[in-house]
Amino acid sequence: MKDVAARAGVGLKTVSRVVNGEPGVTADTESRVRAAIEALGFRRNDSARILRKGRTASIGLVLEDLADPFYSPLSRAVEEVARTNGSLLFAGSSAEVPEREEELALALCARRVDGLVIVPASDDHRYLEPEIAAGIATVFVDRPASRIDADAVLTDNAGGARDGVAHLIAHGHRRIGFIGDRPHIHTADERVRGYREAMAAHGLAVREDWVSMGGTAPDRVRAELERMASGPDAITALFSGNNRVTVTAVRVLSERDRPIALVGFDDFELADLLRPGVTVIAQDPARLGRTAAEMLFRRLDGETAEPRRVELPGRLIPRGSGELPPPQ
Repeated sequence: MKDVAARAGVGLKTVSRVVNGEPGVTADTESRVRAAIEALGFRRNDSARILRKGRTASIGLVLEDLADPFYSPLSRAVEEVARTNGSLLFAGSSAEVPEREEELALALCARRVDGLVIVPASDDHRYLEPEIAAGIATVFVDRPASRIDADAVLTDNAGGARDGVAHLIAHGHRRIGFIGDRPHIHTADERVRGYREAMAAHGLAVREDWVSMGGTAPDRVRAELERMASGPDAITALFSGNNRVTVTAVRVLSERDRPIALVGFDDFELADLLRPGVTVIAQDPARLGRTAAEMLFRRLDGETAEPRRVELPGRLIPRGSGELPPPQ
């Protein structure tokens, strides 16, 4: 900064004002300072600035899988809010492994990020209590925290599933199957709850062999769907618990002569181009990410209210697969 000040013929304080975007510098002086900065290749020392201000201007994002299309718009929304607030975003994947989530979250804390946005894999987040007490703001997104009180931004998973199943019932279906993710996952548990509630609300019994919870590997989903779709009491419709289940279900159903109606939770790419198009309950991952990040920065700006839980609605998008009638 001394070299820049000498070259531009100004004081150190003037250089500091230009570098930090502060007022009180004329356009001509700012132009001379920026020319000197360019000529000398000056770069601001953020490490020193961080030590003075006590903030790192960075936040961490822990996702299930950065490669999952659902999380791309969520991550981008968090990044945009961070950029607007002058912060960098560091992101990593937990791969749905609790130990990896904890390792990644604590590694980000060790690098002194100002806050965390977490899509949780763990069922015990007490490991974060010392970090939160030390001032690291934390917001959970898509799923709530476990065993601690913390801000959370979620989709109304049970409500969305109720709407999707009610849609199938409205089109004449009574034997409706459900294939979902592992039951310990909050979203999977909420969606199967919504399925059961919709069936009960319409006076329809749920046979337990119509419900399958487990991993979303294509082989498992295929085997379960083929089982449900066989025999005298075969299902006439399926509600799939997430986009990975839905994609496999589309492949299986395309191979069958007898049509089975399908509504899936989560939209996915090209769902509208298939024939028939796939009816879905669409989440808004960008809104989830944006809402969580905005909540985080309000905490960083000093908000001290009790932890809040925000639930965003899903949206039914009828495209054809969920409107197929049962066979006569």
